[in-house]
Amino acid sequence: MMRIKETIYKWIFTILAFSSLFFLVGITITLFKEGLPLFTEAGVFKTIFGRAWYPTYEPPEFGMLPLILASVWVTFGALAVCVPLGVGSALFLNELASHHQRAILKPLIELLASIPSIVYGFFGMVVVAPFLQKLLNIPVGLTAFTASLILGIMAVPTVCSIAEDALSYVPKSFREASLALGANRWQTLIKVIIPAAGSGISTAIILGMSRAVGETMTVLMVAGGAAMIPTSFFKPVRPMTATIAAEMGETVMGSLHYHALFAIGLLLFLITLLFNIIAEIVSRRYRLKLGLSR
Repeated sequence: MMRIKETIYKWIFTILAFSSLFFLVGITITLFKEGLPLFTEAGVFKTIFGRAWYPTYEPPEFGMLPLILASVWVTFGALAVCVPLGVGSALFLNELASHHQRAILKPLIELLASIPSIVYGFFGMVVVAPFLQKLLNIPVGLTAFTASLILGIMAVPTVCSIAEDALSYVPKSFREASLALGANRWQTLIKVIIPAAGSGISTAIILGMSRAVGETMTVLMVAGGAAMIPTSFFKPVRPMTATIAAEMGETVMGSLHYHALFAIGLLLFLITLLFNIIAEIVSRRYRLKLGLSR
């Protein structure tokens, strides 16, 4: 009887484990099925490197370059915000903060991850955008810079949490050996601790980038929504995720515009998949390196 129960539990957990794989395969098949007709009709090069996105014109234009560049600008702008804040917070929590400070700051930082993205977008649209418009004396506050700032703050918990875990796994013997050789605390931190946790910190940055590039509601609300090739961080842009969210409800199912939005989703899926593969490779390298060091 006990063996029968164990077999049943084994099959239940096996099915649950493989269900995520089935969903992934289903999503992948759907994206390719609905997105490839656009590339067949308009051509891959013309679609990806086209400079105009006018899906409702006659004839329609589905150039994705403005959307891709907008996503790139906003993502790297978010990295400029979340990497110093996230990695710096992780270093402080793991190396410098007292037990009392850590007990207060770590939950507060992780609390940022529980705030819905639409709340971030609403705060950015109502508070941050008007403030930046007055501060920088620009025509409109809904710009790539505003989106980068909000996305960067949203990605801080991801970067901080993973980087802090990587730092905590650095053996204490590394610190003790460095201090014993005469290095001070700052030299130990910069020349020993950070290089030892470098792969884990790199993984945190890559996953933070994935969080930024895949965000939808925030960029839809604060990026400005202008489907033009970006020339400045202080002008409105329209990333790929915002385009899908803004236009999917108005498209005719089965139309070329409908397939174009799925093609954008396919590109986003491939980009995010690439980031996660890189993060897994870096993380595995870090685990192997740490195992050898021990």
